[in-house]
Order: sequence, then structure tokens, then C-alpha cells
Amino acid sequence: MEKVKKNYIKKFLTTIEYVGNKLPHPVTIFIILSVVIMIVSEIAYRMGLSIEYLGVKDGKSAMVTVKALSLLNADGIKVMFSKAVTNFTSFPPLGTVLVAMLGIGVADATGFIGSALKSLVLKTPKGLISAVVVFAGIMSNIASDVGYVILIPLSAMMFLSMGRHPLAGLAAAFAGVSGGFSANLLIGTLDPLLSGISTSAAQIIDPSYVVIPTTNIYFLAASVPFLTVMGALITDKLVEPVLGPYRGVRAEAGMEVTALEKKALNASYISALIYLIIMAFLVVPSNGALRGPNGEFLKSPFIQSIVPVMALFFFIPGVVYGIVAKKLKNDSDVIHAMSKSIATMGTYIVLAFFASQFIYYFSYTKLGTILAVSGANFLESTGFTGITLIISFVILTCLVNLFMGSASAKWAIMAPIFIPMLMQIGYTPDFVQLAYRIGDSSTNIISPLMSYFAMIIAFAQKYDVEGEEPSGLGTIISMMLPYSIIFLVFWSILLIIWFTLGLPIGIGGTIRL
Repeated sequence: MEKVKKNYIKKFLTTIEYVGNKLPHPVTIFIILSVVIMIVSEIAYRMGLSIEYLGVKDGKSAMVTVKALSLLNADGIKVMFSKAVTNFTSFPPLGTVLVAMLGIGVADATGFIGSALKSLVLKTPKGLISAVVVFAGIMSNIASDVGYVILIPLSAMMFLSMGRHPLAGLAAAFAGVSGGFSANLLIGTLDPLLSGISTSAAQIIDPSYVVIPTTNIYFLAASVPFLTVMGALITDKLVEPVLGPYRGVRAEAGMEVTALEKKALNASYISALIYLIIMAFLVVPSNGALRGPNGEFLKSPFIQSIVPVMALFFFIPGVVYGIVAKKLKNDSDVIHAMSKSIATMGTYIVLAFFASQFIYYFSYTKLGTILAVSGANFLESTGFTGITLIISFVILTCLVNLFMGSASAKWAIMAPIFIPMLMQIGYTPDFVQLAYRIGDSSTNIISPLMSYFAMIIAFAQKYDVEGEEPSGLGTIISMMLPYSIIFLVFWSILLIIWFTLGLPIGIGGTIRL
């Protein structure tokens, strides 16, 4: 019976993998969607499609009537050509992500982030190793790829050196890095990226609406300790017992922190502390240079400049680490590190160009507004609103994530539809974005289309035992499924509690408009 169940699961997962692999590249998807909008806009224009709704006009609530515009008439063609460059250069996520990468890229290139993670894991007592690995995985998302490349293989080696199954260590790290992808105690590169897309989508309805990178931080920070505890319990009580004792050769863990790295880490920590003290001096006093008028905080220059503030938070200790560890010899090395980090964003920049055109077309033609208002009216007429609607959106995101791996690409497609629609029934873009992040993170670890999935399989295969079935797609997904389900259930319950109590979800972030 158990074998039959496994066969059905394997068949289901293989089908998902097959369908997902048949999808075009995200850039191609945006091109196709843009062409679809052109055709649909012409049809809607000729039909005289329009809609009336309660919106914002001249800064005040008023009934607004919008009519569909075509991209295939003379005016539309002029707009597509004349706005192509400005659509791209003014695309909110573009600048924020690139600026953040200037700082984080240096910290990553010099080895500061990698050494900090190694130091954390290597100093951990055996009884706490699962919790610390999950926590380190969650926090590593500040620097995006470093958790996948360094922490996951390191964790497998650490478990092996402690006499535990290396795949349990791999699973714990993978759960933190990818399953807890959105949760963090700090602002990472994903926050400005998603908030920029959310801003563009929100402005379809309200041109003055801005979603800031800190808008989900309270909820996501509160998620960290719970995900850490649950991830550790799943590893120790569910995953490792199923794996059983490791029958391979036990090896000593590598990647030790050297004396020079320890010295560099201490110096970098001191530099980070000095930076935080300076920022506190500029922000904490009501008359601080980065406070707003009358000492205001939420709309202060500090909040508006959170991306460069965070970039410097990584840049300064990254440079100090590089100098002490002798990874940086002169200013040219620093510039090279920044250039290298931007070079890795090439695919994202191409994606941003076509995503920006798609979002602008959706806005210009008024199809986004018409679809949003019509959808909102339908939801209200059926009574399908409230937290039930939000949880359904979370589940929808989970399903979409199985077929499309990129968080930003999915959100660039979903945000222009769901943010305006849910704004019409009273939910903030900030809250809709939060619901998306829960669904997107929860199924990362069981999606074969997640960009690092093949690499995780390769890491697992290092610990294959001769005579036993080799690690593959089914091995990883079956191992990660408990994390995915439990993370999703927990996050949904926490979201329901947050929604019921009406708590703020972040700095400048609320649930209802």
C-alpha cells in the first residue's frame, strides 16, 4: 500500500516537473502577455468597454469612470515606442535592487557573509544545531544565493561530523533558506524588489500609493522564531527518523573558520556596530537629521532611504572584512566586487525591462483597472471576502509557485491583477504582498522548477551509499514535503490571527486601506 502511494506521489510530481519545464522563460512569458494585452485592448476599445468605481481623484474620494484604450491604434503605438525607455528606467524594483546589491555584493564577494554563517553554525552545541541551521538559513536570505551555495552543503557536513544523517542537515538548511525565504529580522534584497512591483500595481488604482520595503517586516520578523522552532522539530522528529542511521563513510566537516577569518570577522562586527551607533544618532532623536518634519518617523528620510541604509550596513563590514582578510588590496578590488555583483543581475535586468512594459501596458489600456473593479464587484456579490479570500489567494500562489520558480516574475504577473482587485474591497497592497510571500515561500522547497533544486539534488548525491537507491527528485521532495505543509499551515494560522487582531504588518504597513 505504501509503495502504491509513493508511486502516485512520484507520478504527480513528475507531471508537475514536466508541465513546468514546458513553460517558456519568464522573459518570454512577459513578451507573450504583452502581445495578449495589445490584442485584448483593441477588442475592448472597439467594444467601448468601461467601468465606474469609487476611486481617488484630485486627492479625494470620487466616482471615477475609465474606458479601455487600445495599444494598436496610432496613439497606442506612439505610447509603446516613446515610453519604452522611461518604463524601464522608472520601474521601481530596478534601482532599489541594484543599489542593495552594491552593498550585499561586496559583503558576499569578500567572504564576510559566508564566514559569518560558518562561524555561527560551527560554534553551535549539538543539541541546538537543527534550530541554528534553520535560523541561519532564514537569515541568509538577506544575501540571497549565499545560503544555497555555502550554508546547505556546510550543514550537511556538520551533521555528518556530529554522527547524524547529512541529508537531515541538508533538509534543515534548505527549509530555512528556501521554505523560510520571505521571513527575516532584517530587510533583504527581496523586500525592495517586491515592494517596487507592488507600488507599480497599486498605482493602477491610486497613483500616489507607495509600498515601502519595510511594509511587511513586523509579521515576517515575528515568523522567524516560530519557523526556526518548527523547522528544528520537523528535522529531529520527522525527517531524520525516516532517514534512519547514515550507512556511509563518516567524514570530518570541512570549511573551518581560520584564525585570519576570525580576526576579520571581529573587525567587521566592530565596524557594523559603529555604523549602527551613527545611524541611531541620526534617527533616534526627534530632531535627528534623518527624521521627518516634527520628528515624524514613518515618512522620514530614514524610511525613504532604507535601501541605501541597508546597502551600507553590508558594504562597510564587507570592506573591513576584505581588508583584514587580505581579500581587498585597493579601491579597484572594491569596485570589482561591486561590478561583479551587478553582473550577476544581468538576467534580472532583462526581466525588469519586459516586466516594466507589461505592467505599463496593463495600466495604460485600463484593462487592469477594469479587471480589478469587475473582480472586486464579483467577489462582493458572492460574499467571498475576508480572511477566506486571503487564504485562498495564499493557496493559489502556492500552486502557481509549483510551475514558475521566480518570485519576482510571478509577482510581476500577479500583482497588477490582484492588488488593484483587492484594493477595491479594502485591502492594502502591503497586505496582499504579504499573503503572496507566504504562499511563494512555502512551496519553494518542493518545486522542481526552483532554480537551485538541481543543485540541492547534486549536494544530496554526495552522500549516496553504494547499494542503496541514489538521491533524486523524489528523495528531496519527499524529504521537504513535511516542512512545506507545516510551514504553510503555521503561516496561514498566524496570518488569520494577525488579520483578526488587526495588527500592523510592518513599518508603514497595515491590513486595510
